[in-house]
Amino acid sequence: MWTNFFKLRLFCCLLAVLMVVVLVINVTQVEYLDRETVSATFIDSSGQFVSSQAAGISRNPYCGYERQTLSSRERMEEDSLLAALQWQVSDVGLVPFVKSTDPSSSYFVILNSAAFFKVGSQLEVLVHVQDFQRKPKKYGGDYLQARIHSSKLQAGAVGRVVDYQNGFYKVFFTLLWPGKVKVSISLVHPSEGIRVLQHLQEEKPDRVFFKSLFRSGRISETTECNVCLPGSLPLCNFTDLYTGEPWFCFKPKKLPCSSRINHFKGGYLKGLLTASESAFFQSDVNIKMPINSSGPDWVTVIPSRIKETYNLELSQGSGTFPSGYYYKDQWRPRKFKMRQFNDPDNITECLQRKVVYFFGDSTIRQWFEYLTAFVPDLVEFNLGSPKNVGPFLAVDQKHNILLKYRCHGPPIRFTTVFSNELHYVANELNGIVGGKNTVVAIAIWSHFSTFPWEVYIRRLRNIRRAVVQLLDRSPKTIVVIRTANAQELGPEVSLFNSDWYNFQLDTILRRMFSGVGVYLVDAWEMTLAHYLPHKLHPDEVIVKNQLDMFLSFVCPLET
Repeated sequence: MWTNFFKLRLFCCLLAVLMVVVLVINVTQVEYLDRETVSATFIDSSGQFVSSQAAGISRNPYCGYERQTLSSRERMEEDSLLAALQWQVSDVGLVPFVKSTDPSSSYFVILNSAAFFKVGSQLEVLVHVQDFQRKPKKYGGDYLQARIHSSKLQAGAVGRVVDYQNGFYKVFFTLLWPGKVKVSISLVHPSEGIRVLQHLQEEKPDRVFFKSLFRSGRISETTECNVCLPGSLPLCNFTDLYTGEPWFCFKPKKLPCSSRINHFKGGYLKGLLTASESAFFQSDVNIKMPINSSGPDWVTVIPSRIKETYNLELSQGSGTFPSGYYYKDQWRPRKFKMRQFNDPDNITECLQRKVVYFFGDSTIRQWFEYLTAFVPDLVEFNLGSPKNVGPFLAVDQKHNILLKYRCHGPPIRFTTVFSNELHYVANELNGIVGGKNTVVAIAIWSHFSTFPWEVYIRRLRNIRRAVVQLLDRSPKTIVVIRTANAQELGPEVSLFNSDWYNFQLDTILRRMFSGVGVYLVDAWEMTLAHYLPHKLHPDEVIVKNQLDMFLSFVCPLET
């Protein structure tokens, strides 16, 4: 009897082990299939699954990013993002300068011209580009920017450009205010220049280089640093332990890696272009040059009924375009009613008993600087931080307000940042408790323009994960994202910080934070729609409108 019982127990144990082995094998196969098939697909604009191979999605081999470990969902999202960034430039081989896009020969025509338009009507404009021989171009790929404006009303809004890939472009505007409205179209870069910018990003992602100083006693050495470094020389690995963000420096010959004391921008590579390529990047010729109209460049807009206009301005549709417009130099978002914080007391009342964190590049530092200059009760503490680098701190003890600014981690092109101040935004967010009196503002884009898109996607993925966790543990925390903005361009700046690069970064940021529960300050449209020249750091009137929008999220109008 006992022998039979023992045999039965042994049989059951063997059966259980066999079942576990089979289960492990099946799970492994499913995970393998998941990686090999599902991860290689994305959903196109029609909602259909398309393989990355079929869609022609190529991954940049820079730093081994094409081999990074991603979940199937992350891989699918990255494929979708890379597909959305596919800029259609025809492969027409080497194009001589005279056959490239000439803005002075190109022209636009208002299509649906009428005696009068109503507020809310759509305006369609056709753009026809020609080369320097005044011959029509047969392919697309040019980067255009478009806006409507009324100078007397200090009003402006952006337009949506559609490329028909045959030398014709159509621009769609929504007429949002009454009066005489003028159309302006600009060529930012010809398609031939876009091909050069694409090549630089693929082949020269290290065209901005960084350095660090290592010091111990009287001995000091400076070495080059970057997201990855070529060659077989020994490296110091400063990859972040929590986010996995890679960063390396060449190892000093006489000093240990632990002796690093700072980080700074080394400079920009020179001689990146051939003479023929340089011709596509000429100021006053083909960089941000106006395209003239072949007929009237303006229309007359008459008011709609009050109720219709109100519904138009407060449109709640997802993906509203444009997101807003200027009127009398004040930004008017179309999704909600924005407050005006024209008095320092209004800002103090809004921020009372709050802690406000500003994380990111110098464009979010502008917000900190505006607030500390405009609100007298906000006193900045001298932390001994390098100018324009930070970290910075300002306090209003009477009203219990605390403002903090900290730059994001590398890559960052600041002059000198102490090594112990190189903090990643995701890690900072993980250290915030959050709550109804906590506000977070983030801007991170400008310093990633030279790198492959995968580098930026990885950074935003880490930040988004930290934001989601913050909002999960403290749902009443306010998180605001500032988008990229247009800037002034010349032949050299175009190779490193072109609006075309930043437009791609802006597209990635909007898609990755869609539906996350954060607020968006549309700095992109707010710079393009304004009459002032584009600047990396916009003028005060634009910054003021950005902060009015930011503060309106923190302290919305009571309805």
